[in-house]
Amino acid sequence: MEVLLWALAIVLVLVGIAGLVLPVLPGPALLFAGLLLGAWIDDFAYVGARTLVALAVMTALIFAADAAGTAFGARRFGASGRAVLGAAIGSVVGLAFGLVGILIGPFVGAVIGELSARPGVVRAARAGWGATIGIAIAAAAKLALGFAMVGVFLVVRFV
Repeated sequence: MEVLLWALAIVLVLVGIAGLVLPVLPGPALLFAGLLLGAWIDDFAYVGARTLVALAVMTALIFAADAAGTAFGARRFGASGRAVLGAAIGSVVGLAFGLVGILIGPFVGAVIGELSARPGVVRAARAGWGATIGIAIAAAAKLALGFAMVGVFLVVRFV
């Protein structure tokens, strides 16, 4: 039974890592759940309350990085709130079109959102670029935090 639980914990962590860049998956929650399950399997003998609190804080930072990165990129390039919303919707819709959709979806969504708020193709393209850069920065920060969480867990558990 313990092997099955560890397999589930590993699957949760891997799906959680994927969910850090795929907007349809609750990545941070799944990642934390997998690490929490791993700690529970060992009766919290290695990974205790302090480590779990640190992992929970890192999980919260992932949520903050997502919001801050997108907003920073969009605002830095003068995007409206609609452009930011459009970029988020474009990220989700882009999943249906594979890697190309994931890369282009946020840009197209931000451009459409910006055009719905203010006319001007140049301004809309600039907003789309900014929102896309913001999403990329947020994804990098989320992945860094996610891998750091796994690293903290592994160090505490095995060292």
